[in-house]
Amino acid sequence: MPRWRQGTSTSVLPTAYQDAVEILADAAEAMRAGQIATAMGLGDEAAKREGLRSKLKRLVERGWACEDGPGLFTLAEPVARQLAGQAAEPAVGSAVGEGGIESSPAG
Repeated sequence: MPRWRQGTSTSVLPTAYQDAVEILADAAEAMRAGQIATAMGLGDEAAKREGLRSKLKRLVERGWACEDGPGLFTLAEPVARQLAGQAAEPAVGSAVGEGGIESSPAG
């Protein structure tokens, strides 16, 4: 798994890591591995939590996430800012006209 750098997309991450990053991006506060596992549909068994916890620690080591306290994970601030910026961009092929009304290229 690559280290996070400005402009790096989550698409470079394996699927389980992408899912964890997306859940952290949507979270209002720091989350524990068990909460993230449940949100991913993995269940809250000890083996699932421990496997996910090691993935979360790897995300921390590589700059994608932070461990705010023992077992409390959030996205790293630059990653959160970048993801928020991507979500704010309009979809390719759509244009917003005057007054915020979407218009198609033909219309």
